Amino acid sequence: MRGLHRFALREGLAGADPSRDVRPPAPPRRLPRALPVDSVVRLLETAGPVTATGDGAPLALRDRALLEFLYATGARISEAVGAAIDDLDGLDSGEAAVLLRGKGGRARLVPVGGYAVEALRAWLVRGRPALVAAGRGTPAVFVNARGGALTRQGAWTILRRAAERAGLPVDGANAVSPHTLRHSYATHLLDGGADVRVVQELLGHASVTTTQVYTLVTVERLREVYATAHPRARG
Repeated sequence: MRGLHRFALREGLAGADPSRDVRPPAPPRRLPRALPVDSVVRLLETAGPVTATGDGAPLALRDRALLEFLYATGARISEAVGAAIDDLDGLDSGEAAVLLRGKGGRARLVPVGGYAVEALRAWLVRGRPALVAAGRGTPAVFVNARGGALTRQGAWTILRRAAERAGLPVDGANAVSPHTLRHSYATHLLDGGADVRVVQELLGHASVTTTQVYTLVTVERLREVYATAHPRARG
């Protein structure tokens, strides 16, 4: 209707636009969906073991390393597939970190947790060399079966397969996506007591306002716990 009134005014069919000051209702704020910790663990473990051997071992090691990396760093999928070997640091020192290049050319250094380090070591030592030897020698951390850099679509497929095996939704509004692990990373950090400003830096958000949406998720979780645990939560 607003477009119709603007058209009528522009074409001289009306002398005024009565819809000029009308504002549509704000859409409900859609909160990020985070997986419970046990669901994340199940998803990661179904991707493949870090002790995989045999013909399918390189791809199994890659799949596990990729998903562990996404959850350990909160990386966007584009940041994960764009990471190069030289961006990894300290995998053998106990202070592992990765340089992620995000939106607008902003770079940030993000710690990498122990489980992800173990998976990355297994992949880089026992998996990646076998694939790169037959390919083009890309510097990318994560490569495809032909030895070339893994694409966003390829990473999405890896996650979808793992989610299906873990019994998690892969279709519809609650489908698991690469961003689901990023949401889970942020939410679990805040649930664990991390400062929102620290989480902002880790996620690479330009504004803390963007990060604060995750605090709404944790408030909802607090309400759920209160409602089920407090003896007089319901009247």
